[in-house]
Amino acid sequence: MAILATMPALMAVPKKKTSKSRRDKRRATHRIEAPRVNLCPQCGNPKLPHRMCPTCKTYNRREVEPLRIDAP
Repeated sequence: MAILATMPALMAVPKKKTSKSRRDKRRATHRIEAPRVNLCPQCGNPKLPHRMCPTCKTYNRREVEPLRIDAP
């Protein structure tokens, strides 16, 4: 037991080098995408999905009154 206490900790090391093809396949999902944009059914201007239209202030074809205070 005394011998194990004085030995340095062993680290996990890969057996083989990761090829460029495998590395790039893993990174293929890391790309940056533009945000999805839908058209407002009322005014036709672009808006983010599941959010109030900033132009005509409608959501799900209903008038929405925006909050007067900033949400935390």
